[in-house]
Amino acid sequence: MSSKKMIQEKAGDWLSGNRRDFVRRAGAIGLAGAASWLVCESNNATSAAQPSQSEKTSVLPTITIAGKAVTRLVAGGNPTTGSSQPSPHVAQHMNEYFTSERIADYLIRCEQVGINTFQHSAADKVREGIRLARERGSRIQWICLTSGGGSEPPLEKILEIKPIAIAHHGGVTDRLFRDGKQDAIGDFIKKIHDKGVPAGVSSHKPENIRAVEEKNWGNDFFMTCFYNVVRSKEEMKRQFGAVPVDSLSFWADDPDAMTAVVRQSRKPCLGFKILAAGRLCSSPATVEQAFRYAFEHIKPTDGVIVGMYPRFSDEPAQNAALARKHGRPA
Repeated sequence: MSSKKMIQEKAGDWLSGNRRDFVRRAGAIGLAGAASWLVCESNNATSAAQPSQSEKTSVLPTITIAGKAVTRLVAGGNPTTGSSQPSPHVAQHMNEYFTSERIADYLIRCEQVGINTFQHSAADKVREGIRLARERGSRIQWICLTSGGGSEPPLEKILEIKPIAIAHHGGVTDRLFRDGKQDAIGDFIKKIHDKGVPAGVSSHKPENIRAVEEKNWGNDFFMTCFYNVVRSKEEMKRQFGAVPVDSLSFWADDPDAMTAVVRQSRKPCLGFKILAAGRLCSSPATVEQAFRYAFEHIKPTDGVIVGMYPRFSDEPAQNAALARKHGRPA
């Protein structure tokens, strides 16, 4: 079979809804070549797509976070900065694709299909993408994720883009708990509130979500990872009796543990990694099952964050349809 024929078949998989699986399997024929061919053939149709009549009239279910109406499906941003956890090659592919201009295209497309909120870091190109989208008329809301230090932009730079909320980074939350320095999270919440902005706390560990709630630091919401991807090798050895090759391990029972804590929380929660960082994207059926599970196991006042890579298929429209189907409170 010729390389072009193979690429066409893989592209067909994407266009029929197999999403990120194309990127993983395309390595056999050359990822860059496959991507370039498909983008050329599609003439960048996704970014230029216009909302259909059904998209214009069908309202996405919403929740309330600190007085703001937020759609139960929030657009995630990991792909925009190349945070692809299955593969460093996919990460590079995503990072090269998502220029600030394409981030703006992504946000506008999300808004067209009914998603009104975007969540990600304050990376330079992300802030520029939001600014460009708003110059083009977008009213997309932004929830910023930050640890409040290191090489990240200062809070003043973040506030220039007018986030509706700022959340403490989950990896940093979990490290602070591990090191016994969790009171710094309470200080972060106070700092954000002093700026007049709602504050959230993100974590990958159910016990840390529970601990923050018990401490009553006054955060407005949580971001809750469906998979505990921050277990140390020692923890995995104790819990499972084995250590996997992949340090970012995704265990099938983790969503049950996190969603149990989510349902007990008095605050709105935004579940993330509901697709196990792309591992549940092998078919439209597995994607739908993940959405169904998420909405059935969180509170009606909660939502989900889903990162999207619209280079090969219209993932914003596909995911918005699933949120409409499964995200309406009973």
